[in-house]
Amino acid sequence: MRFFHAGRVSDHALDQMVYAETTEDEAAGIFAAGLSGRRVPFEDEKKLTWTLQFLCGLYAELDWAMQFHINALRNTNTGMLNTLGPDTGYDSINDEHIAKPLAQLLNSAEMKQQLPKTILYSLNPNDNYIIASMMNSFQDGKTPGKIQFGTAWWFNDTKDGMLQQIQALSNTGLFSRFIGMLTDSRSFLSYTRHEYFRRIVCSLIGTWTENGEAPYDMELLGGIVEGICYRNAQEYFRF
Repeated sequence: MRFFHAGRVSDHALDQMVYAETTEDEAAGIFAAGLSGRRVPFEDEKKLTWTLQFLCGLYAELDWAMQFHINALRNTNTGMLNTLGPDTGYDSINDEHIAKPLAQLLNSAEMKQQLPKTILYSLNPNDNYIIASMMNSFQDGKTPGKIQFGTAWWFNDTKDGMLQQIQALSNTGLFSRFIGMLTDSRSFLSYTRHEYFRRIVCSLIGTWTENGEAPYDMELLGGIVEGICYRNAQEYFRF
Protein backbone atom coordinates (compact mmCIF):
# COMPACT_ATOMS: atom_id res chain seq x y z
CA MET A 1 0.00 0.00 0.00
CA ARG A 2 2.81 2.40 0.77
CA PHE A 3 4.40 1.57 -2.58
CA PHE A 4 1.13 2.29 -4.42
CA HIS A 5 0.26 5.29 -2.26
CA ALA A 6 -0.22 7.61 -5.25
CA GLY A 7 -3.39 5.67 -6.06
CA ARG A 8 -5.15 6.42 -2.75
CA VAL A 9 -8.12 4.16 -3.51
CA SER A 10 -8.77 0.52 -2.59
CA ASP A 11 -11.55 -1.82 -3.69
CA HIS A 12 -12.86 -4.96 -1.97
CA ALA A 13 -15.31 -7.41 -3.55
CA LEU A 14 -17.39 -8.70 -0.64
CA ASP A 15 -19.78 -11.10 -2.31
CA GLN A 16 -21.13 -11.93 1.15
CA MET A 17 -20.94 -9.37 3.95
CA VAL A 18 -19.81 -11.04 7.19
CA TYR A 19 -18.26 -9.93 10.46
CA ALA A 20 -17.01 -11.57 13.66
CA GLU A 21 -14.86 -10.30 16.51
CA THR A 22 -11.46 -11.96 16.85
CA THR A 23 -7.80 -11.33 17.63
CA GLU A 24 -4.82 -11.20 15.30
CA ASP A 25 -3.48 -14.48 16.70
CA GLU A 26 -6.81 -16.28 16.26
CA ALA A 27 -7.21 -14.97 12.70
CA ALA A 28 -3.64 -16.06 11.88
CA GLY A 29 -4.39 -19.56 13.19
CA ILE A 30 -7.55 -19.85 11.08
CA PHE A 31 -5.66 -18.67 8.00
CA ALA A 32 -2.88 -21.19 8.62
CA ALA A 33 -5.45 -23.96 8.99
CA GLY A 34 -6.95 -23.08 5.61
CA LEU A 35 -3.53 -23.01 3.95
CA SER A 36 -2.75 -26.46 5.32
CA GLY A 37 -5.85 -27.89 3.66
CA ARG A 38 -7.94 -28.32 6.77
CA ARG A 39 -11.65 -27.55 6.62
CA VAL A 40 -12.41 -24.16 8.16
CA PRO A 41 -15.96 -23.79 9.59
CA PHE A 42 -17.92 -20.82 8.27
CA GLU A 43 -18.07 -19.26 11.73
CA ASP A 44 -14.27 -19.20 11.72
CA GLU A 45 -14.15 -17.89 8.16
CA LYS A 46 -16.08 -14.86 9.36
CA LYS A 47 -13.23 -14.03 11.72
CA LEU A 48 -10.93 -13.43 8.76
CA THR A 49 -12.62 -10.03 8.53
CA TRP A 50 -9.82 -9.13 10.94
CA THR A 51 -7.91 -8.40 7.73
CA LEU A 52 -10.45 -5.73 6.78
CA GLN A 53 -10.23 -4.23 10.26
CA PHE A 54 -6.45 -4.04 9.92
CA LEU A 55 -6.73 -2.45 6.49
CA CYS A 56 -9.23 0.12 7.77
CA GLY A 57 -6.56 1.40 10.13
CA LEU A 58 -3.94 1.59 7.40
CA TYR A 59 -6.33 3.30 4.97
CA ALA A 60 -7.18 5.87 7.65
CA GLU A 61 -3.48 6.46 8.34
CA LEU A 62 -2.68 7.00 4.66
CA ASP A 63 -5.93 8.88 3.89
CA TRP A 64 -7.05 6.35 1.31
CA ALA A 65 -10.65 5.86 0.24
CA MET A 66 -11.94 2.33 0.90
CA GLN A 67 -14.53 0.79 -1.44
CA PHE A 68 -16.80 -2.19 -0.73
CA HIS A 69 -18.65 -3.85 -3.62
CA ILE A 70 -21.20 -6.15 -2.00
CA ASN A 71 -23.77 -8.80 -2.98
CA ALA A 72 -22.60 -10.28 -6.27
CA LEU A 73 -23.27 -13.98 -6.90
CA ARG A 74 -20.40 -15.24 -9.04
CA ASN A 75 -20.16 -18.07 -11.58
CA THR A 76 -23.74 -19.31 -11.32
CA ASN A 77 -23.46 -21.60 -14.38
CA THR A 78 -20.95 -24.37 -13.64
CA GLY A 79 -20.94 -25.65 -17.20
CA MET A 80 -19.95 -22.28 -18.62
CA LEU A 81 -17.46 -21.75 -15.79
CA ASN A 82 -15.74 -24.98 -16.79
CA THR A 83 -15.88 -24.04 -20.49
CA LEU A 84 -14.94 -20.35 -20.42
CA GLY A 85 -13.60 -19.72 -16.93
CA PRO A 86 -14.63 -17.08 -14.36
CA ASP A 87 -15.84 -13.54 -15.08
CA THR A 88 -17.32 -14.39 -18.47
CA GLY A 89 -20.87 -13.12 -17.92
CA TYR A 90 -22.45 -15.82 -15.76
CA ASP A 91 -22.86 -13.84 -12.55
CA SER A 92 -26.00 -12.43 -10.95
CA ILE A 93 -27.33 -10.38 -8.05
CA ASN A 94 -26.97 -11.91 -4.59
CA ASP A 95 -29.47 -11.44 -1.76
CA GLU A 96 -27.42 -11.95 1.40
CA HIS A 97 -28.31 -9.70 4.33
CA ILE A 98 -25.75 -6.94 4.73
CA ALA A 99 -27.07 -4.46 7.31
CA LYS A 100 -25.86 -5.95 10.60
CA PRO A 101 -22.37 -7.19 9.56
CA LEU A 102 -21.68 -3.99 7.60
CA ALA A 103 -22.66 -1.84 10.58
CA GLN A 104 -20.51 -4.00 12.88
CA LEU A 105 -17.45 -3.63 10.65
CA LEU A 106 -17.81 0.13 10.25
CA ASN A 107 -18.51 0.55 13.94
CA SER A 108 -15.46 -1.52 14.89
CA ALA A 109 -13.23 0.80 12.86
CA GLU A 110 -15.00 3.90 14.19
CA MET A 111 -14.54 2.83 17.82
CA LYS A 112 -10.78 2.59 17.19
CA GLN A 113 -10.81 5.95 15.37
CA GLN A 114 -9.65 4.07 12.28
CA LEU A 115 -12.61 4.46 9.91
CA PRO A 116 -11.30 5.77 6.57
CA LYS A 117 -13.23 7.47 3.83
CA THR A 118 -15.51 4.72 2.59
CA ILE A 119 -17.65 4.15 -0.52
CA LEU A 120 -20.35 1.48 -0.31
CA TYR A 121 -21.95 -0.26 -3.30
CA SER A 122 -24.41 -3.13 -3.47
CA LEU A 123 -25.36 -5.07 -6.56
CA ASN A 124 -28.80 -5.70 -5.02
CA PRO A 125 -31.03 -2.60 -5.37
CA ASN A 126 -32.99 -3.81 -2.32
CA ASP A 127 -29.96 -2.65 -0.32
CA ASN A 128 -30.20 0.96 -1.53
CA TYR A 129 -31.91 2.33 1.55
CA ILE A 130 -29.81 0.20 3.90
CA ILE A 131 -26.64 1.80 2.58
CA ALA A 132 -28.14 5.27 2.12
CA SER A 133 -29.31 5.37 5.74
CA MET A 134 -26.34 3.59 7.32
CA MET A 135 -23.71 5.89 5.87
CA ASN A 136 -25.19 8.80 7.83
CA SER A 137 -24.38 7.04 11.12
CA PHE A 138 -20.67 7.25 10.36
CA GLN A 139 -20.15 10.75 8.94
CA ASP A 140 -17.63 12.66 11.08
CA GLY A 141 -18.57 16.29 10.46
CA LYS A 142 -15.02 17.01 9.29
CA THR A 143 -14.63 15.30 5.89
CA PRO A 144 -17.49 16.30 3.56
CA GLY A 145 -19.31 13.14 2.46
CA LYS A 146 -16.78 10.90 4.23
CA ILE A 147 -19.01 7.83 3.87
CA GLN A 148 -20.47 7.61 0.38
CA PHE A 149 -23.27 5.62 -1.21
CA GLY A 150 -21.52 4.58 -4.41
CA THR A 151 -23.18 5.05 -7.75
CA ALA A 152 -25.39 2.39 -9.38
CA TRP A 153 -23.20 -0.61 -10.17
CA TRP A 154 -23.15 -3.37 -12.83
CA PHE A 155 -26.73 -4.62 -13.37
CA ASN A 156 -27.95 -1.33 -11.86
CA ASP A 157 -25.84 0.77 -14.24
CA THR A 158 -28.93 1.75 -16.25
CA LYS A 159 -31.24 4.73 -16.35
CA ASP A 160 -33.68 3.14 -13.88
CA GLY A 161 -30.89 1.84 -11.67
CA MET A 162 -29.13 5.21 -11.53
CA LEU A 163 -32.39 6.98 -10.73
CA GLN A 164 -33.19 4.53 -7.92
CA GLN A 165 -29.74 5.02 -6.37
CA ILE A 166 -29.89 8.82 -6.68
CA GLN A 167 -33.40 9.00 -5.23
CA ALA A 168 -32.49 6.81 -2.24
CA LEU A 169 -29.44 8.99 -1.62
CA SER A 170 -31.28 12.30 -2.00
CA ASN A 171 -34.15 11.11 0.21
CA THR A 172 -31.88 10.19 3.10
CA GLY A 173 -28.56 12.01 2.69
CA LEU A 174 -26.83 15.06 1.28
CA PHE A 175 -27.08 14.66 -2.48
CA SER A 176 -24.85 17.66 -3.16
CA ARG A 177 -21.82 15.82 -1.67
CA PHE A 178 -22.22 12.77 -3.93
CA ILE A 179 -18.98 11.90 -5.77
CA GLY A 180 -20.85 10.63 -8.83
CA MET A 181 -20.07 8.13 -11.57
CA LEU A 182 -16.96 5.99 -11.92
CA THR A 183 -15.58 3.46 -14.36
CA ASP A 184 -13.35 0.48 -13.62
CA SER A 185 -13.31 -0.72 -17.21
CA ARG A 186 -10.28 -0.91 -19.43
CA SER A 187 -12.45 -0.02 -22.44
CA PHE A 188 -12.34 3.57 -23.65
CA LEU A 189 -15.97 3.30 -24.76
CA SER A 190 -17.10 2.68 -21.17
CA TYR A 191 -16.39 6.32 -20.40
CA THR A 192 -19.61 7.25 -22.20
CA ARG A 193 -21.43 6.18 -19.02
CA HIS A 194 -20.21 9.45 -17.45
CA GLU A 195 -22.10 11.44 -20.08
CA TYR A 196 -25.14 9.21 -19.61
CA PHE A 197 -24.98 9.71 -15.85
CA ARG A 198 -24.65 13.50 -16.16
CA ARG A 199 -27.69 13.71 -18.38
CA ILE A 200 -29.72 11.70 -15.87
CA VAL A 201 -28.59 13.91 -12.97
CA CYS A 202 -29.44 17.11 -14.87
CA SER A 203 -32.80 15.73 -16.00
CA LEU A 204 -33.74 14.73 -12.44
CA ILE A 205 -32.72 18.10 -10.97
CA GLY A 206 -34.60 19.84 -13.78
CA THR A 207 -37.72 17.80 -12.95
CA TRP A 208 -37.43 18.74 -9.26
CA THR A 209 -37.17 22.39 -10.28
CA GLU A 210 -40.15 22.26 -12.65
CA ASN A 211 -42.20 20.64 -9.87
CA GLY A 212 -41.24 23.36 -7.40
CA GLU A 213 -39.28 20.86 -5.29
CA ALA A 214 -35.96 22.69 -5.85
CA PRO A 215 -35.41 26.44 -6.24
CA TYR A 216 -34.97 27.89 -9.71
CA ASP A 217 -31.46 29.06 -8.92
CA MET A 218 -29.08 28.26 -11.75
CA GLU A 219 -25.99 29.20 -9.73
CA LEU A 220 -26.98 26.91 -6.86
CA LEU A 221 -28.12 24.02 -9.07
CA GLY A 222 -25.19 24.42 -11.46
CA GLY A 223 -22.81 24.22 -8.51
CA ILE A 224 -24.45 20.99 -7.34
CA VAL A 225 -24.13 19.46 -10.82
CA GLU A 226 -20.48 20.54 -11.13
CA GLY A 227 -19.76 19.09 -7.71
CA ILE A 228 -21.35 15.72 -8.43
CA CYS A 229 -19.80 15.46 -11.89
CA TYR A 230 -16.29 16.59 -10.99
CA ARG A 231 -15.34 18.69 -7.97
CA ASN A 232 -16.57 16.39 -5.20
CA ALA A 233 -14.51 13.47 -6.48
CA GLN A 234 -11.47 15.69 -7.00
CA GLU A 235 -11.64 16.87 -3.39
CA TYR A 236 -12.59 13.48 -1.96
CA PHE A 237 -9.68 11.60 -3.53
CA ARG A 238 -7.31 14.59 -3.28
CA PHE A 239 -6.36 14.28 -6.95
